[in-house]
Amino acid sequence: MLTSHHGNTQGSPLALLDDRDRAPHDCADHARDGGHVLVVGAPGPRLERLTRTLRATGHEVSHAPPGEVDRRMGQAHPDAVVALDEHGAPHESGLAVIREVRTASAGRALPLLMVTDTPEPSGVVDMLRHGADDCIPEAFDPGELSARIEAKLRRVPVPVESLPRDPRTGLYSHPHFLDELDRELQRPEAARHGGVLAVVSVAEMAALEARLGQRVRREVAERLAGLAERLGSFCDRLGWDDDGHLLMLLPGVDEETARRGLERFAATVAGTRFIVADENVRLTPAIGWLPLTGCADGTEAVEQARDAVQEALRHRDLRPVRYAPWMRGAPHRHRRRPLSALLRPALSALSPVLALLIGVAVPFLLYQQTYALGWDLGSAMYWVVVAGLVLSALLIVLECLFSLDAGGRPERPGAPYPPASAVIAAYLPNEAATIVDTVESFLRLDYPDELEIVLAYNTPHPLPVEDTLREIAARDPRLVLLPVAGSTSKAQNINAAVTRVRGEFVGIFDADHHPAPTAFKDAWHWLSNGYDVVQGHCVIRNGESSRVAELVAVEFEAIYAVSHPGRTRLYGFGVFGGSNGFWRTDLLARTRMHGSMLTEDIDSTLRALGEGARFAVDRTLISRELAPTTLKALWNQRSRWAQGWLQVSLKHLWRGLRSPVFTARQKLGLFVLLGWREVQPWLTLQILPILLYSAWRAGGLHKLDWAVPVCVLAVLFTMAAGPVQALFAWRLAVPELRARRRWFWSYLLVSTFFYSHFKNMVARQAHLKEALGDRQWRVTPRAAAKAVARR
Repeated sequence: MLTSHHGNTQGSPLALLDDRDRAPHDCADHARDGGHVLVVGAPGPRLERLTRTLRATGHEVSHAPPGEVDRRMGQAHPDAVVALDEHGAPHESGLAVIREVRTASAGRALPLLMVTDTPEPSGVVDMLRHGADDCIPEAFDPGELSARIEAKLRRVPVPVESLPRDPRTGLYSHPHFLDELDRELQRPEAARHGGVLAVVSVAEMAALEARLGQRVRREVAERLAGLAERLGSFCDRLGWDDDGHLLMLLPGVDEETARRGLERFAATVAGTRFIVADENVRLTPAIGWLPLTGCADGTEAVEQARDAVQEALRHRDLRPVRYAPWMRGAPHRHRRRPLSALLRPALSALSPVLALLIGVAVPFLLYQQTYALGWDLGSAMYWVVVAGLVLSALLIVLECLFSLDAGGRPERPGAPYPPASAVIAAYLPNEAATIVDTVESFLRLDYPDELEIVLAYNTPHPLPVEDTLREIAARDPRLVLLPVAGSTSKAQNINAAVTRVRGEFVGIFDADHHPAPTAFKDAWHWLSNGYDVVQGHCVIRNGESSRVAELVAVEFEAIYAVSHPGRTRLYGFGVFGGSNGFWRTDLLARTRMHGSMLTEDIDSTLRALGEGARFAVDRTLISRELAPTTLKALWNQRSRWAQGWLQVSLKHLWRGLRSPVFTARQKLGLFVLLGWREVQPWLTLQILPILLYSAWRAGGLHKLDWAVPVCVLAVLFTMAAGPVQALFAWRLAVPELRARRRWFWSYLLVSTFFYSHFKNMVARQAHLKEALGDRQWRVTPRAAAKAVARR
C-alpha cells in the first residue's frame, strides 16, 4: 500500500486528492481552520482539483474567475489568494492575475500564491517581482501548499508605510523621504552641486476622493511615480505623503535642468490617461518646487513646496511654480507697495505722451545730432520707412490674394463621429445678460453623437442667473455646470474643464458665441483628416447696435475671412483665435492655457505648433458673437490684444526661429506675425520725425519737394492696401454682412484715415504698458443687442 501510494504521488500529485476525498480520515491531522482562501482561475479540472486540495487541508474556499477579483473580494473577504495561471501563456496570464489582485484595494495586502504548471525560473522571478508572495509548481504536495498559506497567515504583516521603501513601487514613505531629504541637506553645499525638491499634487484629487474614497490618494501617487520612473533619471528619489502628494528629490541638478524636467513630467502626466480605482481618468498635475540651496530643514522645505503647489493649483496650466516667500507671507494689504507700483498708473495714463516723446522727439534729436556729426541718418531712415510701408502693404495684398484659394473643408470625415464637448468659458457677472441665450443655442446644435456642453465659469458672488442655469441643466443633462472656485481668467476656466470633458475633441467658445448648427460636424471633418486644431470664422451679430460694432463687424470679415485663411496658405500654419476653435482633447490637455498671458490663445497656438501640431482655418465654420459697442470698450479690448501679442512675440519669436520643428516658410511667417507686426506701429510713426528733420534741414516745410515720384507711388500703394482688403472682405464675407455694402464703404474710409492709426496708437501704448509692467486684465462688457439679420 505504501509503495502504491508513493507511486500515485509521483505520477500526478494532484491525483492524490481523489484518494483523500474518498478517505478524508487519512488527513485528519492536517484538517484545521486554515482561513478563507479565494481561488482565482478559469473553470475547469485544474481549478476543481485545487479547490478540493484546499478544502481537504482545512480551508474555506471561494472562487473568482479572472476579471471579477475585485467584486468577489468585496463579497468573500478572504484571508489569502491562490491563483492559477493559464496553460496557453502562463507567464503573461500570471502577471495579469497579479496585477488584478494587487490593483484591487482589498487585495493589496493579502498573501498571494501563484500555482503554475510551467515554473520556469524567469517566470517565477517576474511573478515575485510583480507582487506575488510565493510561486509553487502544480506538482505540489498538498501539505506543503497548506503550510505555505498558514505561514503567511501566521506571520504578522509589516505595513508598507513602516517600510523605508515600498518594494513594489519604489516609493519612500513620508517619514523616510524626510530622512533622505535631511540627509541630503546635511551634506556641505559645495558637495551638493545644487539640487531641487518638488511636490506634486493633482487638481482632481478632491473629486476622485469624494467618489472613490481615500484609497485613491496612494493610487494616484503610485501612478505618478511610475510615470516619473519611465521618463528617465531626472528624479533620484520619490516618496508620498498621506494627502496623496508625490514627493521628488532631485539632487545634483541645477534649477533650469530641474524646471525643464518637471515641465516635461507635467506635460506627460496631462497627456496620459490613468486607471485609478478602475476608472479611466485624466489628471492635472500641480507642481511646487524650490532649490535645496539655503534650505536647512526638510520638513520646512516640503511645506514651502506645498505652498507653491497651492499656487499651481490655482492656474492648472501645467507650469511648475517655484516657491516664493510671499506664498506664505503677510497678506497683501499689510505689505507696502513699491514705488514702481504707485507710479505705474500715472505712467500708463501718460503713455500717449511717452509714445510721442520716444517715437518722435528722440528720433528727431538723433537725426539732428548725427547730421551735425556728418551722418545723414534721417535721409537713410526715410528710405527705410518707405520700404517698410510698402512691404506692409504688399503683405496685406498677398494675404488677400492667397485667401481666394484657401483649402476647402474635407468632404467626408476620416472616421466616425466620436463624442464631442463644448467648453464655454465665462466670467458670469459680465455675461449674465447673454449666457442663457448662449447655452440654449448650444443645446440646439446638430451633432450625430454625444455632445456635452460644459459651462466653466467664475463669479465673485452668487447670481440669480445661476438658478436659471441649474434649471436648464436639470432639464437637459447635456449641460454641465462647472463653477471654478478662485479662477481669475478664462485660461483657468478652460484648464479646469479640459480634464472634465468626455469628448474626443473640444470646441472652445466665449460666452457670447452662437455656433452654426453643424459646427461640430464640420470641425470633425478636419480633425479626422490629420489636423489637430481647426479655427473657425467669427462673425459679428450685433453690427446694428452702434457705429463701433458696425466697424468691428467688417473688420472681423477682414480678419477671419481674408487674413487668417490667406496667412495660413501663405505661411503653412494657422492660428487659434481664442474662440470658435476646435482642439483634439489630448492635445489641449497637454498644452493648456496660460493665464499669465493676455492672449493665452496665441500662446497656446505657438506651444502646440512647436510640438508639431497641425492647425487649419475654415472660414465656412461659422460662429456669431457680440462686438464692443463703444470706442472705450474697443480701446480696452484691442489694448489687451496688442499687449498680449507683444508678450507672445517676446516669448516665442526667437525660440520659434531656432526650432527645428518649423520649416523655412513657417519661420518667415513667424517673423512676420511676431516680429514685423511689433515693429510696424513704430515704423509708421517715424514719418513725423523724418518730416520734421527734412523741414529743419531744408529751412521750412514750404521748401520741401512733395512731388518726389517714388514717395508719391509709395504713398498711393500703401493707401491702396486698405481698400483692397475691404474689397476682399466684402467678396468673402458671410451673406448677411455682404448685403451691407454701406458698412464696407464706411470701413474703407474710416480704416484708411482713422482706424489704422487708432490701432497703431493702441499697439504703441501696449508696448509701453508691458515695459512698465502694467498687465491689468480689462474685461470687455457684454450686453444683449440687436443682431444682424441673416439673409
